[in-house]
Amino acid sequence: MASEDWDAADGGETAALALKILIAGGFGVGKTVLVGAVSEIGPLRAEEPLSEAGRPMDDTESVARKAATTVAMDFGRITLRSDLALYLFGTPGQDRYWFLWDDLAEGALGAVVLADTRRLADCFPAVDFFEHRRIPFVVAVDCFRGAHRHGTQDITHALDLDRGTPVVLCDARERASGKEVLIQLVAYAGRMHTARLLDSVS
Repeated sequence: MASEDWDAADGGETAALALKILIAGGFGVGKTVLVGAVSEIGPLRAEEPLSEAGRPMDDTESVARKAATTVAMDFGRITLRSDLALYLFGTPGQDRYWFLWDDLAEGALGAVVLADTRRLADCFPAVDFFEHRRIPFVVAVDCFRGAHRHGTQDITHALDLDRGTPVVLCDARERASGKEVLIQLVAYAGRMHTARLLDSVS
């Protein structure tokens, strides 16, 4: 998604580019936390309390303190420059909500796959989704307290990522850290789209 807003307050017209970014990953990995940490507006959240009915489907063993789950999407916005804003869409993590992903991915510039090294296998569905649809993405390893520490090359190997896919370390709770992840994603997605454009005309 790319749209332009026009602001003539200073007597001239300035194009402001708005880009759509997905925040994806497994159940309880911190997607809602990341969107809330970086958003400059009050984030829109579609959360419901975890229920006994959903307990057989939601593995809470590694996220014992988790009390609610996203059932549609999270939404936030961050302005990186005066002429560039990102609209952030956090995807639901459970298998039963994956039918929403195609609609959420429509028009997205790229995605952040948030990873918890305690449950790295939970990243595979998101990685496969974006690779198959050729949507540029970065893997952001959430280095919160208690998480296992691994080098980026180890993560790349464990997830069998395509060559060149960025892996970055972050703290999803910290705005500056989350913003840096988004900056790296925009830069990477820009390079990927440029390369594909050049390939198409060569």
